[in-house]
Amino acid sequence: MGSTKTTQRLRTVAAGVAVALLAAGCSGGGDDSADGAGAAEEGYEEVIDVNFGYIPDFNGTSLLAIAEDQGLWAKYGIEVTTTSFTNGPLQIQALGTGDLDFGYIGPGAMWLPASGQAKVIAINTLGQADRVVAQPGITSVEDLRGKTVAFPEGTSGDMILTLALEEAGMTKDDIEAVPMEPSSIVAALSSQQVDGAGFWYPALSTVEEQVPDLVTLAENSDFEATVAFPTAFVAGNAVVEDEEEKVDRVLKVIREAIEFRAESTDEAIQLTADFLTIDAAQVEADAGNVQILSLEELDTLTEDGTVDTWLTGMSDYFVGAGMLETEADPADFYTGDLFVGAGE
Repeated sequence: MGSTKTTQRLRTVAAGVAVALLAAGCSGGGDDSADGAGAAEEGYEEVIDVNFGYIPDFNGTSLLAIAEDQGLWAKYGIEVTTTSFTNGPLQIQALGTGDLDFGYIGPGAMWLPASGQAKVIAINTLGQADRVVAQPGITSVEDLRGKTVAFPEGTSGDMILTLALEEAGMTKDDIEAVPMEPSSIVAALSSQQVDGAGFWYPALSTVEEQVPDLVTLAENSDFEATVAFPTAFVAGNAVVEDEEEKVDRVLKVIREAIEFRAESTDEAIQLTADFLTIDAAQVEADAGNVQILSLEELDTLTEDGTVDTWLTGMSDYFVGAGMLETEADPADFYTGDLFVGAGE
């Protein structure tokens, strides 16, 4: 589905990829070299290199933090390099250029794999962190008409803003819509340079320190009857097509980390805080906006078609939002069989 719109949207993020890769580098302790003993334990004769992108929040980091702490990379003969990104579209671009093998995206970036730019290899969590917020005195989405509203384009912040406007009988043409990077939105909201935003926690917690009366106009749960907000792990198309062994090993790591997180959530929060070198209370607050799914649940939801239903609903949304020209078949971009098969 490589439409002109898709090309144009990817072009807007392409320039930032090189900067992100150079500036972000590897996370503190983000390299977990697979020693020979670990590789031999699972019968792997060769250690493989993996470049993995993430977003520094609980959704995007917790499984990597667990994998590092529990020695899962070494167990499956992987030497990993992890790189921090500010959003999912940048990671999709890096997957396309081969700078990353795997990455993490929120629901707002799901249109990119749906348009053929990458494959979803695992569903992670259901996001509950997105909000449409406004400065004090604005009490409804309708009040945003004609006002300046920021959002990170192609993300879940963009998605929830679009949904909220649609519910109010409005579109982005009815507001002064301003695409911004997440860090710029924090600054603009905090200094009251914009009237509102489609954005997310934990970044909004920083804004609330400066604007304690920030108003919430819409949140994920307002739309749960029609649209789910799954977060996911993605891989480059060439990786899935040509490197079956690499994908299988990484999925085994992801599966074990998912199981650990569901069974030991408090420890997962602390490990994420340690990985990101931030306060555990901040991660705990972030995790409060996440619906954690167990490995058994994810296998069942994949096999019974529920995940496909989620992805079809998102595809319909993206068509309506103008990001996709036609509805995408989840079978074309979600490799659920590989996810479940990695556990057999």
